[in-house]
Amino acid sequence: MENVVRILAREFNKSEEHVQNVIDLIDQGNTIPFIARYRKEMHGTMDDTVLRNLTDRLNYLRNLAARREEVKKAIEVQEKLTGELAAQIDTAQTLAEVEDIYRPYKQKRRTRATAAREKGLEPLATRLLEQNKDLPDIRELAAEYIDPEKGVESLDAALAGAADIIAETAADSPQIRGRLRELMMNKGYLHAAAEKDEDSVYSLYYTFRQPLSRLQGHQILAINRGEKEGYLKVSAEIDREWALEFVWKALVKPGSSASDFVRCAAEDGYDRLLFPSIKREVRGILTDTAAEGAIHNFALNLKPLFMQPPVKGHVTMGLDPGYRNGCKVAVVDGTGKVLDTAVVYPTYGERQKTEAIEALERLIRKHGVEHIAIGNGTASRETEQMTCELISRTPGVSYMIVNEAGASVYSASKLAAEEFPQYDVNLRSAVSIARRMQDPLAELVKIDPKAIGVGQYQHDMPQKRLDDTLTGVVEDCVNAVGVDVNTASPSLLQRVSGLNGTSAKNIVVYREENGTFISRRQLLKVPKLGPKAYEQCAGFLRIPESKSVLDNTGVHPESYPAAEKLLALCGYKLNDVAGGQISELPERVKGYGEAKAAEECAVGVPTLRDIVKELVKPGRDPRDELPAPLLRTDVIEMKDLTPGMMLTGTVRNVIDFGVFVDIGVHQDGLVHISEMADKFIRHPSEMVAVGDLVKVVVLAVETKKKRISLSMKQAQQ
Repeated sequence: MENVVRILAREFNKSEEHVQNVIDLIDQGNTIPFIARYRKEMHGTMDDTVLRNLTDRLNYLRNLAARREEVKKAIEVQEKLTGELAAQIDTAQTLAEVEDIYRPYKQKRRTRATAAREKGLEPLATRLLEQNKDLPDIRELAAEYIDPEKGVESLDAALAGAADIIAETAADSPQIRGRLRELMMNKGYLHAAAEKDEDSVYSLYYTFRQPLSRLQGHQILAINRGEKEGYLKVSAEIDREWALEFVWKALVKPGSSASDFVRCAAEDGYDRLLFPSIKREVRGILTDTAAEGAIHNFALNLKPLFMQPPVKGHVTMGLDPGYRNGCKVAVVDGTGKVLDTAVVYPTYGERQKTEAIEALERLIRKHGVEHIAIGNGTASRETEQMTCELISRTPGVSYMIVNEAGASVYSASKLAAEEFPQYDVNLRSAVSIARRMQDPLAELVKIDPKAIGVGQYQHDMPQKRLDDTLTGVVEDCVNAVGVDVNTASPSLLQRVSGLNGTSAKNIVVYREENGTFISRRQLLKVPKLGPKAYEQCAGFLRIPESKSVLDNTGVHPESYPAAEKLLALCGYKLNDVAGGQISELPERVKGYGEAKAAEECAVGVPTLRDIVKELVKPGRDPRDELPAPLLRTDVIEMKDLTPGMMLTGTVRNVIDFGVFVDIGVHQDGLVHISEMADKFIRHPSEMVAVGDLVKVVVLAVETKKKRISLSMKQAQQ
């Protein structure tokens, strides 16, 4: 067996030393964010995405090795393990290959072949399958195995039992299964037809036939769902005669009296056992591949959504639109603290709309509201129109449409009830919408990532795999930004490297009982937060109130001596960092020599560079370097759109076949992948990410179907 480290090094194009270091660090209980940020010298500066992919592959290879041993032991118990078979198992590259090899030895439910074996017909089947040229007539051979006591009462019964054994042998052959599976994937087709004679969202697939090799992930998932809901009848196909020729070629030896018999038995095995089994496997492979692609796409969308630039420090009004229950209103200060709440009814009539505008104007003037966040759900368009009239009476106020996906899930959760016991469910939603504008990351961590709505078919995914992937994305985002330990909620703290739900709550309790934290070392006094957890989390927690400016940076406590040494080498003191007087630090380090400075500070060059970056901008937020979100002061309606109109919008979702863009008309428009660029692109994520501002041209508007077609490439011309 090839060494796991060597396999990973080759697959990820990394050195074996770095791969071994990553494995050791993972096995020692270090988290991916900690390894990515504070152990760069050990792994050659792999980023968190590469490290997570490497970890996934490591787990697969370890599971593969464990399964190999399980299979060998199971076969050995049957006293059928040979050196050649053991070598085959050891060199199998996938779990599917291992299972193919194990299949003939696996305990099965009672089959026609097992019944034939119990009747003593396996030797007959073996002799027939060998197809020696000196073999006598098969009926003459079968006569030797007639035994009424065992239930073999005739020649036909003996031959039928032998045929069943040969059929199962063909269906269980690892070589035949592996090759046929490969042929199906390369040459097979997926066929879908209507199961119900009625229009549905699956009508596109009512007469559908596509090569398996060309199927898109979103097609596979849509067809699977249509089949599950009873709208589609689906089957995987391959040319039967062509596939049979392959099976016959693998089993039939011309020139023997048994050749035609084996040919017929193999055909029965193909039709009855092999092809149905391979069809199921291929459908499973397609689904797994599509699910993995959808999960990857979900993760791609989730990261920029969580990393959207915050609109910090402004008094903000959150509006949760609605018809029957009115529009819920919450005003929060610059830190997210609730100042006021109300309910207005702008959709009930002109008088109520006027009263709503007057009530909101009073709240704006009373609390000094600067921005308004509007949820994009039911009645959003009417609420947006009302907001524009409101803004005309309150100059200086702007608004933004906020994706409210998951807000209702949060507002009805136990967490929201604990946070806002004094407010009803609807008002909690308005608070959440306001805070999403102020700090998307801090608010979105309170919601199950699956409920945020930037994926496709997420409820059809393997839920554990989806949860693990999305949790990893959230952790990477939280740790990339850093967390203020004196203001963060338990929901945010538990996403920090090394912390969990218990230690996060304990930090908040300690903060409430003892006042604000004034140093990172003080975290060691928190119950259930030991030295290992402290090592993992300390660098990601910020303490602005600390006397040491380093406690408000991404510099890890283990590197404090290195940071102080570096400052001294360059003629600075810690007080200069707090005073923002070290803007020339990068130039001084280069003049001194990075390698030389790193050696004197006893750190690697990558760590030295991170220290320099943190010292120049203590407490920096990487989201501040991104383009600011689009704030509006006016509104256009769908009926105002005309082909050729150029607009600026915000990317809301990136899927396999294009991107949905919010252009301020309540209904997101679709930019098909073919309209994204003049050059060929494999996936929309190559061009844009969720939250990006893009210029688009309106191609077509279908008001009744609420469809807007947009083009990015025409906007670039």
